[in-house]
Amino acid sequence: MRTQRLAVALASIALVAVGCSGGTGGSAAPSGPALPTEVGTSEGALNLVAWAGYVEADWVGPFETASGCKVNATLGNTSDEMVTLMKTGNYDGVSASGDASNRLIAAGDVAAVNTALIPNFANVFEGLKNKPHNSVGGVSYGVPHGRGANLLMWRTDVVTTPPDSWSVVFDPASPYSGKVTAYDAPIYIADAAVYLMATKPDLKITNPYELDDAQFTAAVDLLKQQRGIIGKYWSLYTDEQAAFAAGDTVVGTTWQVIKNLLDADNIPVEVTLPKEGATGWSDTWMISAKAKNPNCMYKWMDYIISPAANAAATVYFGEAPVSEQGCVEAEKLSAGHCDLFHAQDEDYFSKVHYWATPAKECGDARGAVCKDFSEWVQAWTEIKG
Repeated sequence: MRTQRLAVALASIALVAVGCSGGTGGSAAPSGPALPTEVGTSEGALNLVAWAGYVEADWVGPFETASGCKVNATLGNTSDEMVTLMKTGNYDGVSASGDASNRLIAAGDVAAVNTALIPNFANVFEGLKNKPHNSVGGVSYGVPHGRGANLLMWRTDVVTTPPDSWSVVFDPASPYSGKVTAYDAPIYIADAAVYLMATKPDLKITNPYELDDAQFTAAVDLLKQQRGIIGKYWSLYTDEQAAFAAGDTVVGTTWQVIKNLLDADNIPVEVTLPKEGATGWSDTWMISAKAKNPNCMYKWMDYIISPAANAAATVYFGEAPVSEQGCVEAEKLSAGHCDLFHAQDEDYFSKVHYWATPAKECGDARGAVCKDFSEWVQAWTEIKG
């Protein structure tokens, strides 16, 4: 999965170069301290919390050379871990998924950003801007890194009839009992809700992250039933890769990057976006409200969505770039990449429900009757037993 080295020209990428006034430390609400009006001299360092594969030498080196910002990255293995690390105030930024970004915003741990100071933001696909997981009241709280869907994967030498529905992982009488897998996180409750949206219309679920008591109970009950056929839950992608390679797991939820790694090892697997739709992610680079190196973080946010850098990062990890220009560069690294990840296919992503943090306020006429994230966490503990 390692990409080729970026061209030397990338090292001379144009970075924002104006002076940064105080004020990058905003609150969770758009009415907090004023947004910065300029970005200036690099502080010399940048401390990040990131998913594995998001901060690699191929594209970090050119950034360090051009910006003067030495990057120090701490891996966050889960969204919960990222939230905990960001609360320490020791980091300038984070690559937060939707089940972390809303929590960070609500707690005031990250600041709103002035996208006018991030020139490459103008080229980002409109389908990635002003979303519930990366903005509040039309004010952006970061820039997108990439996006992808949580897919259904199976071993073709065992599951010989290609499935087109999530029913294959929810059927209590599954012939693959004991070899079914699911993502190990409270946010997986939304996957059950997506399935119920299509198969139990009487529940009237319209948003898998906004579940009232009856809807939530139905999703939890489905997952408790599923628990009987689960062989192993996974949170680290390497764990799922190993389980499919060994044949201990033959069907379950996955990421495209895992499928790619298994293909490279000649493991017979296939993936699909089931007919019911799926959950997915659109990760956001966010700046800490207590950033000690705000200039470097603003330069990083602009750089990581620049065409060449974003192409390198998304090809390496296995997800869709955030701009048309990024796709042009991605094609140079991996032919067909943007088609494989549906980067410019908004119809495809209309079927993908990006991770978002559940809140008590439903976001519609029902009011504050939905289950918040703490209740999802408690329910997940009960589901796993």
